[in-house]
Amino acid sequence: MKARHFIGSALLMAGMLMVGCGGTEGTQVEEDHLATSEDPIPDCTNVYSMTTYYSDAAKTNVVGERGCDCGAWIRWGSTSGYYDLYSGTCF
Repeated sequence: MKARHFIGSALLMAGMLMVGCGGTEGTQVEEDHLATSEDPIPDCTNVYSMTTYYSDAAKTNVVGERGCDCGAWIRWGSTSGYYDLYSGTCF
């Protein structure tokens, strides 16, 4: 009888440890640290190539952009796993 009680308690404890805190793991969003960034600025002369980042798969909320805009390097906001790539020609 004591063995059955001990095994039941041990299984209950193991199950509680496996459950954890619950919830799902979200997408990590990388925050910019412009003051500490040492990345070289690309040559954007006559280049239009932009990546627009969104907060979720519906792509309704823009959270940042990175890329060249016909001579200017654009970098603002955050990056995420949801994005669109745009490219074109400069006039």
